[in-house]
Amino acid sequence: MRLSYALVILAIAWIIWATPFLLSGRLATKAAKVDRRARWGIVLQGVGYSLLWQARFWERSPSRWRAVLSLGFLVAASLLAWSGARALGRQWRIDAGLNADHQLVMSGPYRLVRHPIYASMLCLLAGTGLMISPWPLFAAATLVFVIGTEIRVRIEDDLLSSRFGDRFREYQRSVPAYVPFVR
Repeated sequence: MRLSYALVILAIAWIIWATPFLLSGRLATKAAKVDRRARWGIVLQGVGYSLLWQARFWERSPSRWRAVLSLGFLVAASLLAWSGARALGRQWRIDAGLNADHQLVMSGPYRLVRHPIYASMLCLLAGTGLMISPWPLFAAATLVFVIGTEIRVRIEDDLLSSRFGDRFREYQRSVPAYVPFVR
């Protein structure tokens, strides 16, 4: 696959992935409770994404198998993003927070993972990294991203546990955080 096609595919995939958040962000209500410590996770996730673009990716084209695997991750990222944002509706926000009338969402993609939007972000990272990054940079980006995601997941899980108690803890025990089948 030629590099110009790869970059067009990545641009389209990122736009498709981001669209549900841009649309649903306008619907969000003001949070009754916010934990701003999760912003450190956002910073690390951003660093992870930025690491993917640090090699001289414009000098080489991805191999066919990397491009195909990348496309699979990018499609999964978009499906998880759209279905996760839709299931959350007005409860979606960038900051870790709870609305006054917050509901525990366990339907749609939330049956597979507790944090499908983070799963979509991990798929977006994998799809992008496979398309343009050398293995060492891809591994470093993934490590930094996962650390940031773990910070966010733990803070959000604590917020949900404080609101929903045993109901959330049972959900937490039965459904993985953001990687299906991994506890």
